[in-house]
Amino acid sequence: MSAAPRQSAAAIAAAVQSGNTSAQEVAAETLARIAAYDAVQPQIWISRANRDDLLAAARAIDARIANGEVLPLAGVPFAVKDNIDVAGFATTAACPAFAYDPDSSAAVVQRLLDAGALCVGKTNLDQFATGLVGTRSPYGIPRNAYNLAYVSGGSSSGSSVAVAAGLVAFALGTDTAGSGRVPAAFNHLIGFKPSKGRWSTRGLVPACRTLDCITVFTDDTVDARLVDHVVAGFDPRDPYSKPLIDRTMGTRRIGVPRAHQRNWFGDGEAQYLYDRALATLARSAQIVEIDYAPLQEAAQLLYGGPWVSERTAAMADILATNPDAVDETVRAVVQPGSAFSAVDLFNGMYRLAEIKRHADTLWSGIDMLAFPTTGTTYRVAELLAAPIALNSNLGFYTNFVNLLDMAAVAVPAGIRANATGFGITLIGPADSDRALLDAADAYLASAELSAVPPLDTEGKMQTVKLAVVGAHLKDMPLHWQLTSRDATFVGAFETAPNYRLYAMADSVPPKPALVHSDSGAPIAVEVYELGVAEFGSFVVDVPAPLAIGTVTLADGSSVKGFVAEPRAMDGAEDITSLGGWRAYIARGA
Repeated sequence: MSAAPRQSAAAIAAAVQSGNTSAQEVAAETLARIAAYDAVQPQIWISRANRDDLLAAARAIDARIANGEVLPLAGVPFAVKDNIDVAGFATTAACPAFAYDPDSSAAVVQRLLDAGALCVGKTNLDQFATGLVGTRSPYGIPRNAYNLAYVSGGSSSGSSVAVAAGLVAFALGTDTAGSGRVPAAFNHLIGFKPSKGRWSTRGLVPACRTLDCITVFTDDTVDARLVDHVVAGFDPRDPYSKPLIDRTMGTRRIGVPRAHQRNWFGDGEAQYLYDRALATLARSAQIVEIDYAPLQEAAQLLYGGPWVSERTAAMADILATNPDAVDETVRAVVQPGSAFSAVDLFNGMYRLAEIKRHADTLWSGIDMLAFPTTGTTYRVAELLAAPIALNSNLGFYTNFVNLLDMAAVAVPAGIRANATGFGITLIGPADSDRALLDAADAYLASAELSAVPPLDTEGKMQTVKLAVVGAHLKDMPLHWQLTSRDATFVGAFETAPNYRLYAMADSVPPKPALVHSDSGAPIAVEVYELGVAEFGSFVVDVPAPLAIGTVTLADGSSVKGFVAEPRAMDGAEDITSLGGWRAYIARGA
C-alpha cells in the first residue's frame, strides 16, 4: 500500500465550499483510505463513525452550504484523541473499565463540527494520557507510520499516525508533558500546543487539570492556524479558559540549551540534525545559549514532585475501585502521588513560582526558544523492556513547557536513516501562539528539508551498511559470508583520504588491515546492506585482530566497516599506494 495522497484541511474546505467536490465524496474517500490502512494498523483507532452516520453528517454539511452557509472547515475529516468527548462516541481514555457515554461534545470538538468538519473516529492513546510513547494501551500499540518497529510517540499516538498516514486532514491530541509534540516529531508533523486556556478543555478527561492543553496535529502550519481560528476563544464554562490574546514576538534572538546540557541519549543523528537546524536558524537570528538547569528542575516537578498527585487525583476513583484495570506502567507512575502531602504541594508551588519568575526574565534576553523535541527515539521492543526510564528520556526537552505557561509548536527538522522524524520545538511565552506559527513558517521556508519518506506498510527491516575492503569483496574467498546473509550490494566507494591499507602476514585466506591515519589515502571499498540480526551474526564471525568499527567514506558519510587492532601490523606490508585490495591481489597474480 502506498501513502495516501494528502490534501490539507484548507484545500478540502475550499473545494467543498466552492462545489468542486462534496462533503459526501470526501467522506467516502476517507472511509476507503481508513479501510485500506486497517491492514497495517487498525490499532490506531478505539472507535469509528458508522459509515451511514458519517455519510449522513456529510449530506447535512452539503445542505448547509447549499443554503448559503460559509463553513471554514467544510467537509474536512478529522480524528479525536479518546480522552476528549465526542457525542455519539464512548470516551475511554484507553481504559475500558473507565468508559462512559458523554452527553455532549467537548467545547473544541463542537466548534469544529459547527464549522463543518467531519469527525471520523476516536484514536488510541497512552492510557489516561500518561506516557510519551504510545505503548500503554489495551487497544494495541500504534507504531510510527514510517517505521513500524519504532514508537509513534504518545500519549497522542493514534492521532499522530492518523494524520501521518493521510487518513484525516488533522487530529486533536492533548499535551501535559509533551504528548502533542513528541508524536509530531516522530511522524514528520506539525504539533501545535496552544497556550494554557487559549483552547477550552471542557470535555477533556484530565491528566493534570491545571496543565492540560488540547492540541492539533497537521501537515502544515496553514491548517494549524485554521483550526486555531475556529476553536480558540474564551469559554465561560471552563474555569481554566482565558480571554483570547495574540502577543507579538520577535525572532531575532533564539535561546538554546548550553552545549554541555544537551542530552542525545547516544543518538548521534539527533545531535547532527539539531546542529543543522540551529545553523538554519542562525542565518536570520542570533543563537543565544541559556542555562537549561532551572527549566529542567521545573520539569522534574511533574513526575518527581507533587504534580504527579494531580494525575492521581484525576484517576482516584478507578485506582480505588478497580486498580487492575489500569495499565501496570501507568499505575506505577501515578500511585506514588498519594504519598505527597499538602505541605509537599505548597513547597513545590513555591519553588515553581521561583523558577517561573526566572523563566519569565529569559524573555528580556531572547525572543523564543528552539529546543530539540526529543533527544532520540526508540523501538517498541526497547520501550516495552524499559517503559519508565526510556519514556523519561523522551520528555527531557518537553516536560517544563506547560508548568511554566509557555506556548509551543513542534516542527519537522530532519529524517533519521531509519525513516523516523526528528523535530525541533519553537517555544514562546504565553499567548505568543500565532507569532510562533509565523516563526515556524520562516524556519521551514529556509530549512531545505528532504521529502517525507514513504509510509512503512509491511514492517521496515532495520538494516546496517557495511564497508568491506578485502576477502569479503565480490568474487573473493569470504564473499559468501555476505551472500549467505542476503546482503544487498549498495555500491563501490572510496574511503576518506585518511586510511592506510596493509596486507597482514600469515593470514589465511589473505586479508588486509584498514587503519586510520592522518597520512593516509583513499582506499577502495564495497558497501553492502544487511539486516540488523544478520549484521550481528556477521560481526560474531570476524576473527581477531580484525574488528568492526566505523569507516568514513569520501563523501563524509559513515558506515560500519573493518578496522584492525595494532597487532595486525606485525610483519604486515603497507599497500596503501595500490589504492585497494583488488590491485594487491592482481599484483600477486
